[in-house]
Amino acid sequence: MLTIKHSTFKLECGTDEAGRGCLAGPVTAAAVILDVDFANNVLNDSKQLTETKRDALKPIIESEAVSFGVAHVFHDEIDKINILNASILAMHKSIDQLQPLPEFIIVDGNKFKPYKTIPFETIIKGDGKYMSIAAASVLAKTYRDAYMNMIHEEYPMYNWKQNKGYPTKEHREAIKQYGITKYHRKTFRLLPDQLELDL
Repeated sequence: MLTIKHSTFKLECGTDEAGRGCLAGPVTAAAVILDVDFANNVLNDSKQLTETKRDALKPIIESEAVSFGVAHVFHDEIDKINILNASILAMHKSIDQLQPLPEFIIVDGNKFKPYKTIPFETIIKGDGKYMSIAAASVLAKTYRDAYMNMIHEEYPMYNWKQNKGYPTKEHREAIKQYGITKYHRKTFRLLPDQLELDL
């Protein structure tokens, strides 16, 4: 059972990202402030949920959250500042959208940079422990998946609708066959035998 609160602050937001390990597309983060009375028996870390359940939870989270924000940081920016910085930047951009701003931030994982002067805590596997981080993980994943489904139409041979840009065997085979697109992260190891990839 997930816990609703970590701190004693009334306005506590959870933040999480999706797409960090992908070869293509953005890294997407969400931040969510939930009311102390919020309850949902299905909500969990997005990786533990089916796509159907995530899609069903998205409108519930959006309508019942005190506030939420979602932000993409795209492949070109990821290549410039690296994936860790891009993930944190996406989290900061999602927190920027919260009205009101949180008094405390809980972050999934173990890396974060201070946001303004708001106190924060990083929590390993936080998306399986706290409702607000789990809710953020669901929003980040559903918004990112929707974006990957959209760009799949432009480049169907990579099958992003299915693999969402993750380094599946099929995705790597398509890179071997067709090269890379404008959506690929050029600083990532796109193929195991990277040196042979003609960029």
